[in-house]
Amino acid sequence: MSADPTRPLPEWRQTPGPPPHEPPTFVVRKRRRRGPLIALITVIVLLVLLVVSDRVANAYAENQMASQFQSSLGLSGKPHVSIQGFPFWTQLIAHDFNQVDITASNETINSVNAGGGALEIASLNATLHGLHFQGFSSNSATVDQFNATALITLTALGNVGGVPQGVTLTPDGPNQVKATLSLGPLSASAVAQVTQSGPNQIRVHVTDFNGIPADQLGNFGDFTITIPKLPPGVTIQNVSVTQQGLQVTITGHDTTLSQNS
Repeated sequence: MSADPTRPLPEWRQTPGPPPHEPPTFVVRKRRRRGPLIALITVIVLLVLLVVSDRVANAYAENQMASQFQSSLGLSGKPHVSIQGFPFWTQLIAHDFNQVDITASNETINSVNAGGGALEIASLNATLHGLHFQGFSSNSATVDQFNATALITLTALGNVGGVPQGVTLTPDGPNQVKATLSLGPLSASAVAQVTQSGPNQIRVHVTDFNGIPADQLGNFGDFTITIPKLPPGVTIQNVSVTQQGLQVTITGHDTTLSQNS
């Protein structure tokens, strides 16, 4: 018996066909925006470079000012200079510096005195408010306000005053120094007064010898220290005797600092 070609095949004889065509699936990944991050990194790098260059320029200017102050103030060595304020570039471009601090220790300055020799400065601290240069190559500058303190030990005072060996100086009040002379088992003390005697002068004179012959104290009986290197308009304002030594206060305004060759 032949099969009827028009009849459908049994299910077990049907050949499965290919699955219906499905569109491909695409995974869409969101691309990260790197633009803002790169811009932020660029800004940070530029800021770091500006800060570094600002500090380098600041250090260079401080070194140059130290050389000028050494010459202007007649110091034996280069002091330490610190330019205050940030940023430094704006001050440099304007040639105006708000505050400059100067510190030095164990310095010597030329002075005119009875004992001769240089005057030893144990410490010097100065603050300059309003420092103005006329140009980048200028060797002079004007200062609105100049304030400084200098410490002179009594040993240095004795050296510059020509005190002989065997005489010891000790503090004896706010403006007095005691000069003790030891002669074997015996000792005696004279009292000397320390005062300001001029815009740039300090006078030391004995007010009570207490029986000590004047020649035993050398020039310490009466001598004057003259500091010729003070800038114009800067004067000694106060002199006081402390446990550390002779404290000298110096002030001035509208002064000029010039670099000497």
